[in-house]
Amino acid sequence: MYRFLLRPKWIAFHLVVVFGIVLMINLGFWQLRRLDERQEFNATVEARYDVAAAPLDEVLTPTTDPDDVEWRQVTVSGTYLPEGAFSVVNRSQNGAAGVNVAVPMRLDDGRILIVNRGFVPLVSGDAPPVPGIDVDLVGRLRETEVRRTGQLSDPADGVLTEAQRIDLDRLAAQLDGDVVPMYVDLIESTPPEPDGPPFPIAPPELSEGNHLSYAFQWFIFSIAVAVGWVLAVRHSVRSRREEQSAAAPDADSDEPAPTEPADQPA
Repeated sequence: MYRFLLRPKWIAFHLVVVFGIVLMINLGFWQLRRLDERQEFNATVEARYDVAAAPLDEVLTPTTDPDDVEWRQVTVSGTYLPEGAFSVVNRSQNGAAGVNVAVPMRLDDGRILIVNRGFVPLVSGDAPPVPGIDVDLVGRLRETEVRRTGQLSDPADGVLTEAQRIDLDRLAAQLDGDVVPMYVDLIESTPPEPDGPPFPIAPPELSEGNHLSYAFQWFIFSIAVAVGWVLAVRHSVRSRREEQSAAAPDADSDEPAPTEPADQPA
């Protein structure tokens, strides 16, 4: 009765079902991992975001892993290098499209620190440039940005005046001095930035997103596929039984079963 399940088209059906179930279960666990990563990120930001600012060299030492101090506030003094200023394109904040404007700062020891001055909406036009002045600032440490799959790349050579991201390794090629291995989002400075754009970088969103609900959906889909396979097999078995019953002679009938006519002699 169940031999039909070994036919090629049924074997192909089984494989598709198994592949679909395995894929959807893995997608569900992937969403749960995304949720864990998001919760860990949120906890990290909450723990570091409002810690009192400390001098840069106390927070970011030569042996410090940047991942351990990202989002910490630091104080730093130096001189802006307006000739090295650049824009980071394709940014958005509070629903508005725009750019981030960044400028290198030379520290007293000669190192270069990239300062992200803030966000400039496209509708606001260009932000006023900063002069080459000494400045004291409070900023929030950020790790270098890396290109993710599907994102645009910056040219490998030449001086960038517009960049897709703050890639410190790429920017180091156009800066005269050792580059600090993290950049800062500007919080406040002395002398202060002019009124208007650039606006301070908004804090990151700390929601958990829809990862948990997506995980449940993938698990439910996998169960639905398994149930569909069971129903398909039961339907096929029932159909074959009905066909066999219709084809079998009626055992309760009084009429003799028809016989083949005898061969006639030649």
